[in-house]
Amino acid sequence: MCKLNILVERIPSLKFTSFFAKVHIFLHHKHISKKCCLLVTLYKIRRLVVYPKGNEEDNGRGFVSMYVECLSSTTPPIDVFAYLTFFVFSEEEKKYLSIQDVEVKRFNTSKTVWGLSKALSIETLKDCAKGFILYGELHEFGAHVKIVSRPVSFGEDLHFHKFSWTIRDFSLLRQNDCVSKTFHMGEKDWTLTLYPKGDSRADGELSQHLHLADGETLFKGELIFVRVNLQVLDPRGSDHLTGSINGWVMASTKAMCLPQFMPLAKIQGSYLDREGTLEVEIECEVVNSIKNHPCF
Repeated sequence: MCKLNILVERIPSLKFTSFFAKVHIFLHHKHISKKCCLLVTLYKIRRLVVYPKGNEEDNGRGFVSMYVECLSSTTPPIDVFAYLTFFVFSEEEKKYLSIQDVEVKRFNTSKTVWGLSKALSIETLKDCAKGFILYGELHEFGAHVKIVSRPVSFGEDLHFHKFSWTIRDFSLLRQNDCVSKTFHMGEKDWTLTLYPKGDSRADGELSQHLHLADGETLFKGELIFVRVNLQVLDPRGSDHLTGSINGWVMASTKAMCLPQFMPLAKIQGSYLDREGTLEVEIECEVVNSIKNHPCF
């Protein structure tokens, strides 16, 4: 499960397609729920459910578990898609810790509860320096639900792409980086950047980054989940260097750092052909594309 933790000054404002629920609880409670009415959606009543000592049935031991539940009497006969964000108030920061699940959730008659079994560790919650204790053992939790239309490619893979890159005279390169030709994947153009001398995060190792091409932009709320398989080809056999990674590309990054697993000394000694050429292959696909996430 992918989630992001950030601090926000204010809770989201009420909208016709979203709601925020807030509840104060004490840590010694086993669990507590809060009913909240939503003005205009197919769900008319939802409930925030908090397990301050963790939901052990959902592998949440040692963590605060937080869920949003649709009551059975109001469950709609069709699928409803929503983004979930959970909050814990920090008295020290005077802000809410926002715990965001960046994947859209599908509520229906067979799945009425979604949430995070490991939203926040109990150790962190009880740390006085973090400021999550208001007074005594009182804590403030909240949840924000944003109803959206069916997301692009929900449960579907978009087009798979294979890209080959030949880098000549690799050992003679003097520049700090090399940029590949542009290739198309999903709805965007991309490039691969290679650092033949490594970078500050990968000293002594070949470093590569997958980037959105120049001129490509991600709008507010737009996220792209990419899966990447990378190979440096063995010119003398089949002992290729391989690695894989997946993750979100968003407006704040526009790039993904590929696996750091290729020592430059090994590449210089075993993975250049007689002309000093390096062959790189990348297989990548857009697994999910989100157009309007409310928190990004």
